[in-house]
Amino acid sequence: MPDEWTAGASVEAVFREERGRLLAALVRRFGDLDLAEEVTSEAIEAALTHWPAQGVPPAPGAWLMTTARRRAVDRLRRDQALASRLAILQVEADRAGPVPAVEPGDDLPDERLQLFFTCAHPALAAEDRGALILRFLAGLTTPEVARAFLVPPATMAKRITRAKTKIRDARIPFRVPGADELPGRLPGVLQAIYSLFTEGYAASSGPHLQRPRLAEEAIRLARILHRLLSGERETAGLLALMLLVHARRDARTGPDGAPVLLDEQDRSRWDAPMIAEGSALAAASLTGGPPGPYGVQAAIAALHDEAPHLDATDWEQIVALYDVLLALTPSPVVALNRAAAVAMRDGPEAGLELLDELADEPALRGHHPYPAARADLLHRLGRDAEAAAAYREALDLAGTGPDREHLRRRLDLLDRPPA
Repeated sequence: MPDEWTAGASVEAVFREERGRLLAALVRRFGDLDLAEEVTSEAIEAALTHWPAQGVPPAPGAWLMTTARRRAVDRLRRDQALASRLAILQVEADRAGPVPAVEPGDDLPDERLQLFFTCAHPALAAEDRGALILRFLAGLTTPEVARAFLVPPATMAKRITRAKTKIRDARIPFRVPGADELPGRLPGVLQAIYSLFTEGYAASSGPHLQRPRLAEEAIRLARILHRLLSGERETAGLLALMLLVHARRDARTGPDGAPVLLDEQDRSRWDAPMIAEGSALAAASLTGGPPGPYGVQAAIAALHDEAPHLDATDWEQIVALYDVLLALTPSPVVALNRAAAVAMRDGPEAGLELLDELADEPALRGHHPYPAARADLLHRLGRDAEAAAAYREALDLAGTGPDREHLRRRLDLLDRPPA
């Protein structure tokens, strides 16, 4: 590892990279999510104690795994009740017999994906599945998961606890689902992977606008799913959407890390091969049946990416696709994005009228893009005093340093007296 890394920074990096693998492997070995989480945390604490003095080991992930497994064994030796319960669960799993793989000879190749599908079990409430996956498999903090689902952190903490309790009390097995179970669990897994990508594409908090490793991990998982479930068009749609959005990553921030909006981005820096791959997948996802939400969103992203400049964007088609998406998945966030597209097609007044209709939506009250979008349209209409108030509201809600700096600059331009 680089010499300039401190042990603490190394632990953080390893934690982000290895936590999901570590948890999945420990859950598979011991069959208990709480135990896996506890010993994972203990292993991280041990690393913080030993690595500053002894140096970061050559294989830090393996070091953490060995330490966590030893802690788990020690815990089971001390807690006979827990050991007995886990033994019973193992016997029940063995009696259930082997579960058929997705295809003959083709199993899920990543332990995390096995746990993804377990956490998307139909016995869990729909709102709990994605939260559990993001918290324990993707390694997001509870506030980050709350931000992804637009709910308060306290509400999300209750959801996560409820989901863990349900898994324990219902004795939901940690195993690869059978081929007949996969379709019912797939939507929850797709949602969780997309939420992981969203946190990587637009971080909810922290010093950076993007967390590329999270976005790339989501794309990797989606590729595995698409390879295994090539007949599922929404799997292709999700992969297409993420590729088409991630293709803009290098142009989305300036040299100082501040966000660069779509109309100001240098499109020559967009990843052309990734756009071509995403566009082909988007077309495939819309062929052979009714469109799905991810396929429609991928088609919207493709129209943005294929336009050589902003004025060449097919806003008519984008608005039409948002109409389809709003019918498939009605939500305030989709309505917000549609309003922005209408503003580009019909002018800022038409877009602002639609935004004002969303003013009382609870899900948008803590969502800084809403007041930021209003501020932009108000400024374009010459209503700068109202625009400044909206920018201040967005500034109070923004979670990352780059977003706050971007909004502060916009506000400064409005407050600056004319030359």
